[in-house]
Amino acid sequence: MKLKTPQEIKILAEGGHILAEILQELAALCQPGRTAAELDMEAEKRIRAAGGEPSFKNFGPLGKEFPASLCVSPNEMVVHGIPHDQLVFKEGDLVGLDLGMKYKGLYTDHAITVAVGKISPEAEKLIAITKECLRLGIEEARPGNRLGDIGFAVQKYAEEQGYGVVRTLTGHAVGYAVHEEPRVPNYGEAGKGEELKIGAVLAIEPMINLGTHEVKTADDGWGIITADNKLSAHFEHTIAVTKDGPLILTK
Repeated sequence: MKLKTPQEIKILAEGGHILAEILQELAALCQPGRTAAELDMEAEKRIRAAGGEPSFKNFGPLGKEFPASLCVSPNEMVVHGIPHDQLVFKEGDLVGLDLGMKYKGLYTDHAITVAVGKISPEAEKLIAITKECLRLGIEEARPGNRLGDIGFAVQKYAEEQGYGVVRTLTGHAVGYAVHEEPRVPNYGEAGKGEELKIGAVLAIEPMINLGTHEVKTADDGWGIITADNKLSAHFEHTIAVTKDGPLILTK
């Protein structure tokens, strides 16, 4: 785990705050009739206007790079949705927005799930449960704790409520690159895994399903969908481990 200096964490917090503001602006644009492609264009425009670069665009192995700045994942799509212009938002949709930014040479990552118009009570509850999973996971990001403590807190709460916790995708360290090692699973055993130290910067991102934890890949090779086609929600913050506990950088 590559530890970041206090000065680097200060820059990450600056970039993370900008990223959080942009994502809230994009959430407000999730209205019936708008397209995912429009949101992607707005995301890139706002990131560049703020002096940053969209870190997801062209990220990935050679020949299989992600083609957009913003991941837009509706309803049963867990993550990594390509924001094409055929994806038109409609009343009742649940839409995951995941955005990364490079700012002053350092990377932050942030995701939210938003409602388009009025959504079902089960969708509202799924959002609330996933937000709480993120809060509980972040709470464990303290010096001396271990990665397993984060995953255990998320998994315990979600499964007690009867929800599925995605296992094949995880959070990750971040800061010097879009993704760094180690991975940060949303399941695990308390007291297990790498020890958290002051200066660690992690993207904690519970992906919680209304049904099974199992997922499958969409036909485009990028989107990840719930295996039973039930709803999924995704929330993510970039956080720093400090002597005083977890510091949320994307707010």
